[in-house]
Amino acid sequence: MLRRDGMAALLFLAPSLAGFAVFFVIPFAIGIYYSFTDQTIGGSFVGFDNYKELLASGSFRKAANNTLLFTGVSVPLLLALSLILAVLLNQRVWLRNWLQTAFILPLVVPVASVVMIWQILFDWNGSLNAWMNGLHWGRIDWLKSDGSMVVLVIMYIWKNIGYDMILFLAGLQSIPQDYYETARIEGAGKLRQLFHITLVYLTPTLFFVLLISIINSFKVFRETYLLAGDYPYDRIYMLQHYMNNMFFTLDIQRLTAAAALMVGCIVLLVTVLLSVERRFREFME
Repeated sequence: MLRRDGMAALLFLAPSLAGFAVFFVIPFAIGIYYSFTDQTIGGSFVGFDNYKELLASGSFRKAANNTLLFTGVSVPLLLALSLILAVLLNQRVWLRNWLQTAFILPLVVPVASVVMIWQILFDWNGSLNAWMNGLHWGRIDWLKSDGSMVVLVIMYIWKNIGYDMILFLAGLQSIPQDYYETARIEGAGKLRQLFHITLVYLTPTLFFVLLISIINSFKVFRETYLLAGDYPYDRIYMLQHYMNNMFFTLDIQRLTAAAALMVGCIVLLVTVLLSVERRFREFME
C-alpha cells in the first residue's frame, strides 16, 4: 500500500522534478563544468585556474566584501526589528490587524515602484535633500557616497520586515500560554519570560527566519540594479553586479566560477545553521 502511494506521489511530482532538473540542476552542473575549462566550446580542463584568477581579481574581492558587509549588517537588524514588532503585535494592541497588513504591503508592491519611491526620496534632487537643504544642512548624493549602503539596508529592511514579522508571529502564537501563566504564578517578570520562555521556544523559528533573511539578502540585486545601474558606487557593488557584468562580456568562466563560489558559501552557511539548530533542539529535548 505504501509503495503504491509512493509511486503515485512520484508520478504527480514527476513534471515538477523534470522541470527543476532541466531548468536548474542541469544548467548549474554545466556551469560548474565550465568553471574548470578555459572556454565554453572545445575548451580544455584547467583545474582551479579560473578560481585563482577570480580570487586575485580586485573587482570580485570588492563585490564579495560589499555583499558580506550588507548581509552582516542588514540581516541582524532585520531580525531584531521584526522580532520586536512581532512581540508587540502579539499583544492586544489597537489596530493590530491593520498594522499587520501595513507591514505586509511592501511585499506586494512591484520592485520598479519601490525603486521609484526610493529614487524620489534619496536622489540628489530628491525629497530628503530638499528637506536637508531647507534646514541648511546641505545636500548629500546618497547613491554615490558611502551612505548608499545605508540606503540599501533601509530598503531591504523596509521590504522584508513584514514577512519576517509574520513568521515570528506564527512562532509566538504556537507557544502554549500555560508556560507564561506558570511563570507569572512563580513571580517571573516580563523580561525573564522573554529570555526563558519566548526566545527559547522561538529558536526553531528564529533559525528559519535567519535562513530566509540571508537568502533574501542575496536577492537585493534587483533593487540595486534598478536604483544605481550596472556599475553603481563602489560601496554597493555586489556579487550579482560582478556576475551580471561578466555575463555581458561573455566571460563565462569567471561567471560560473563566481556563481559556484557563492552557492558553495550559501550551502556551507545553511549546513552550519541547520547543524546548530539540530543540536539546540536535541539539547532542549
